[in-house]
Amino acid sequence: MFKKEGRSESGTTLIAGNCELEGNVHFSDELLVNGIIKGNIYAEPGSKAVVRISEKGCVRGEIRVPRIIVNGEVFGDIWSDKHIELAAKAEVKGNVYYHLIEMVQGSKIDGQLVHLQNGKQEVAEPQELKTAKAAEKASEEAAIVVAAVKNQTA
Repeated sequence: MFKKEGRSESGTTLIAGNCELEGNVHFSDELLVNGIIKGNIYAEPGSKAVVRISEKGCVRGEIRVPRIIVNGEVFGDIWSDKHIELAAKAEVKGNVYYHLIEMVQGSKIDGQLVHLQNGKQEVAEPQELKTAKAAEKASEEAAIVVAAVKNQTA
């Protein structure tokens, strides 16, 4: 809507403390979040883009940015192909996918830490999925045993 073709200006975008933004945010340089974003935050992978979520900032959605600094709240997964810094008052409720990560004493994560090697996920499948597959396999094996016992008694 406001995008100009061929625009290559760099700058800082501020979501002020008295601001609440609903919808996805796409940016290319620096984004400072002092307010609330209800939506996802995106920047081009491999770029120099950085998002900073201040102590008073809150994001309710996914973040996919090369460099991420959190000192506020994030409710959603965080993806970074370069660097994530979790400051002392950071609270993340979601999974953190990282290449390099820094955590200061006091930061909190309620989710999984998943290391990305060259932008690719190392973990094959979550534990819940493995457990569900094992339970399904055990159920199938039990059904086969029951069928075999019925055939022998008939």
